[in-house]
Amino acid sequence: MLYDEYKGALLYENALAKQESIKDFVLEGQAVTRFDGGCLCLENALDPEKGQAANYVLWCPEQFPADIVVELDFQPLREPGLAMLFFAAGGRGGEDLFDPRLQRRTGEYPLYHHGDINAFHLSFFRRKEADERAFHTCNLRKSYGFHLVAQGADPIPDAADAHEPYRLSLLKRGAEVRFAVNGLEVMRFEDDGTTWGPLLGGGKLGLRQLAPMVGAYRDLRVWQAR
Repeated sequence: MLYDEYKGALLYENALAKQESIKDFVLEGQAVTRFDGGCLCLENALDPEKGQAANYVLWCPEQFPADIVVELDFQPLREPGLAMLFFAAGGRGGEDLFDPRLQRRTGEYPLYHHGDINAFHLSFFRRKEADERAFHTCNLRKSYGFHLVAQGADPIPDAADAHEPYRLSLLKRGAEVRFAVNGLEVMRFEDDGTTWGPLLGGGKLGLRQLAPMVGAYRDLRVWQAR
């Protein structure tokens, strides 16, 4: 794959193939998790009419270093909605993401961009609002704050035409963030460590979806970037 040259030691792998795979994951908000064809399928548990309250985040419990390569398979199963990967997530004061001193998070987006945490937010499948369905992009935001720092074309088709999973590849190395789908790089960002706040270091990975989307995930792997 595209970032193989940067892969050092394998830090984490999870097939996401059965309930046991996510027994230690942390869910914020309410969601239905099921397993179909060896994939984790995520779906909202609350009525989409509840707005932000119907959305959720599922966190991998591992703490990862600052420089990583991430690979994950994704397939959209139902629209409308939005799928996002959080990475480098942690408390604004250096706390672990799950430190009980941090504000409780329940899936509503403002808690993640103007709450107690810093993170990158990579929305890699955006089909929620009318403009997102008309013009498909991947967006990279950085928090604290709601800073749109990079944008690229989204090559993943709509759910009706996505007949197999797509491989998502992420490289975070030093000040650089790069993102590719099926080996095609669609985004690159160089953080100057000033304009959008200090460089982000290590932290947690999380999957966020906006109701009523259903998405399938499998084969999460994380390497130390070299």
